[in-house]
Amino acid sequence: MIDYETLTFPHGGRILGFGRYAGIVGAYNGLLAYGQKTGAFNLKPAHLCKDRADLEGELYKAKLPNKYKIVVTGTGRVGQGALEILKKCGIQQVDRHSFLNDHFDEAVFCQLDVDDYYKRDDGASFDMSEFFNNPEGHTSTFIDYAKVANMYIACHYWDSRAPFIFTREDMRNPACNIDLVADISCDIDGPVACTLRPSTIANPLYGYDPLTEKEVSFDDAPIGVMAVDNLPCELPADASTDFGNNLIDKVMPALIGSDFDQIIERATICENGELTKHFSYLSNYVAQTS
Repeated sequence: MIDYETLTFPHGGRILGFGRYAGIVGAYNGLLAYGQKTGAFNLKPAHLCKDRADLEGELYKAKLPNKYKIVVTGTGRVGQGALEILKKCGIQQVDRHSFLNDHFDEAVFCQLDVDDYYKRDDGASFDMSEFFNNPEGHTSTFIDYAKVANMYIACHYWDSRAPFIFTREDMRNPACNIDLVADISCDIDGPVACTLRPSTIANPLYGYDPLTEKEVSFDDAPIGVMAVDNLPCELPADASTDFGNNLIDKVMPALIGSDFDQIIERATICENGELTKHFSYLSNYVAQTS
């Protein structure tokens, strides 16, 4: 009995997941939201596209204005999927310093990792491993990016112990410039304050009023929100093929051959009728249900 979610590389990263296609569809939906909010263009909903090729064929319509800025949080599988769409759309990537300080004659985006939008409260240098072990004692600096960005695409992993990223206070700040949020991570009532609820594939968009902190109509909202929490389902064939290819390429050799990196061992829940050491924490649950 194997837990697919704990099939990991030796360094700890997950081997399998649908995150890449969550990022691909989520970024596309962000562009769709811009087109609907401004009336500049009309993209076909992702779930009505035959496949990814059909979806990418829609991107020629997605013309963003000069000087338009998109900020992306997250550098993992979800974030890389989002970048695929932004680059396919011809949007140029810039570094965070240029994003914050420079003006452009084209649409640009910037991808941030956690050390770009969190700082330590004690003023010491940011330590990535310490942050992941104990994110308390840090403060978000995301408002610096919110003051210059137009759209925010959230692709990060968030620990509930960590401070919120884009807070209600940030959104009420008169200098906040963001008016569209594509929250692919979709942590409800959490790090991105305008994500009040998950939206649906059929109705992916709603609005948020920072003053009342309540949901409003998307078309009239100060901030538009896309928060679909099952995005890969909009391109099911492509997402499943991507998942299957990773399973065949990265897991099957260890399953049927030599598992030198203990990929299968770490993910095996039980063997010969007993829990393995990696899942021994389930022993009390098993005792209660047997």
